[in-house]
Amino acid sequence: MAYLDALGIAHATTRHRPVFTVDEGADLKAKMPGGHSKNLFLKDKKGAIYLFSALGDSVIDLNAVSKLIGAGRFSFGSAELLMDYLGVTPGSVTLFALINDRQQRVRVLLDEGFFGHALVNFHPLTNDATTAISPAHMLAFLAATRHAPTRIALARDGTPSLVAPMIDQDDAPAHVEGQRKDPIA
Repeated sequence: MAYLDALGIAHATTRHRPVFTVDEGADLKAKMPGGHSKNLFLKDKKGAIYLFSALGDSVIDLNAVSKLIGAGRFSFGSAELLMDYLGVTPGSVTLFALINDRQQRVRVLLDEGFFGHALVNFHPLTNDATTAISPAHMLAFLAATRHAPTRIALARDGTPSLVAPMIDQDDAPAHVEGQRKDPIA
C-alpha cells in the first residue's frame, strides 16, 4: 500500500485467510468496521471493460445498469482479461487494482452506498487481506489513477439511478495534491 502512503491516504490493512466470495468472508467482515465491497469485472457487448465496485450486500441488476449508462449487455470478463487489464486474479478483484490500469482502459462504476460509511473496505490486490480507507480517500485514489467514476445509487431491489454521470477518463485529474493523513478510527 505504498501508493496510498505516497498519496497521503490513511489506511489500515487486516490480514486474514483467502476469501473468494462475499459470502465466504462474512465472518471476517463482521469483525471489521465499515462498508465491505464486492467488485465485478465486466465486459460489455461493445467490448468496453468496466469495474463495478459496490457494497457487498447490494443487489445489482446488471441489465438495468448497462441500459442506464448506455453500455452493451454485460458479461463477466475472463481471467485472462482481468489479468491483462487489472493485473489480478479472480477472487482478488478490487478497486485498488486500478493502479495497474495506467492507460485508463477500465471504466469505473461506483455504488453510492459507500458514501454512507465512515470507512470502506477492499482487498489490497490479493484476497488474503482487507484494506480500509475513507470514502473521500477512495475518491482521491481514483483521481490519482485518473479514473473518473460513474456513481450509481442502487435501490434495495437493484434498480439503479445515476448520481454522477460518466465523464471522459481524459478529463480526470492527473494527480491529487495536498492529501492529508487522517487517522482511521
